Amino acid sequence: MRRPMPAALASAAVLAASLVAAAPAHAGTADGRHAPHLTTSTRVVDADQSFRGLDAVDRRTAWVAGGSVSGGTGGVWRTHDGGRTWVDVSPPQTEGLNFRDVEVTGRGTVTVLAIGEGEASRIYRTRDDGRTWTETFRNTEPTAFYNCLAFFPGGRTGLAVSDPVDGRFRIARTTDGGRSWHVLPSTRMPDSTGEANFSASGECLTVSGHEAWFGSGGERSRVFRSGDLGCTWTATDSRIPAGEAAGVFGIAVRPGVGGLAVGGDFSDPADGVDATSTSRDGRRWTSAGDLRHLGEDVAWLPGVRRGAVTVGESGDVGGVSVTLDAGRSWYRLSDTGFHTVDCTADGSCWAAGGKGRVARVSIR
Repeated sequence: MRRPMPAALASAAVLAASLVAAAPAHAGTADGRHAPHLTTSTRVVDADQSFRGLDAVDRRTAWVAGGSVSGGTGGVWRTHDGGRTWVDVSPPQTEGLNFRDVEVTGRGTVTVLAIGEGEASRIYRTRDDGRTWTETFRNTEPTAFYNCLAFFPGGRTGLAVSDPVDGRFRIARTTDGGRSWHVLPSTRMPDSTGEANFSASGECLTVSGHEAWFGSGGERSRVFRSGDLGCTWTATDSRIPAGEAAGVFGIAVRPGVGGLAVGGDFSDPADGVDATSTSRDGRRWTSAGDLRHLGEDVAWLPGVRRGAVTVGESGDVGGVSVTLDAGRSWYRLSDTGFHTVDCTADGSCWAAGGKGRVARVSIR
């Protein structure tokens, strides 16, 4: 659901490295532990970009994708040195496009999604670390608007989700690693009239094993689940309030722990009431309480089984919050927000947001 972004070109200047004491987002002390602390080391990659797509590979390698605030062209950047330098590897001849999601599926193999109505929704793929690109999908349905994509383990099967067409969400799928995509029949998708996706970050759609989930907002705020690689779907109330600009913005699932959904209301970004939801089985969702900022994206923390971090940024309102108990209590670590966050198996976390900012994030 059109939560646009921006793109162009700038520099690389270190902004800050700050240590911020945590404040509880709502009452309680997580697991009886000391409140966590946040350290961020932030760079401006391109001040005209608003980054909402992020895929972190490890502590050295990450990719970001964004759109131009000034109305120019969005772009794609990568780093292989821990964020000290960034290389613009944007697909050529994509003037005016707004990139929103990026997924790394192999060594040098990356897929990016451009969002928008009609033919503005496109998918590009590189196999050589961004030196060359191939357009692998261009939407031909005038009323479709693709918001995010995700790949299942192994990287061969992937899904992309669009706002509803004729009252049902539309899913495109690849089974060859992103080389080609086809739109699945929507007859097995629940009626979703009045709902939409939010491309607030690249995590409105997530996968685990053979299961997939995406969130909605609008007239209803729901979580849609598929257990068969996207062929059939069921929907359940997310317990996050719905609204014209409100609903589920990001989802994360950790096997053996459960699921977390975060959201809010872009028309009132300081109102984080009931902005989080949890699930033990990915099928039923329960309200997990409040944030003091939007939850645009959420990621599980490496090495902390029930730990996760959520970020949000809208205008002057933003923040970073963490949970150590799988969403039962949240601690606000920073008033500085980001649109997207991702953590890697080697213990590294990254965040990206407005004004071309990308940060290495450490939570202790």
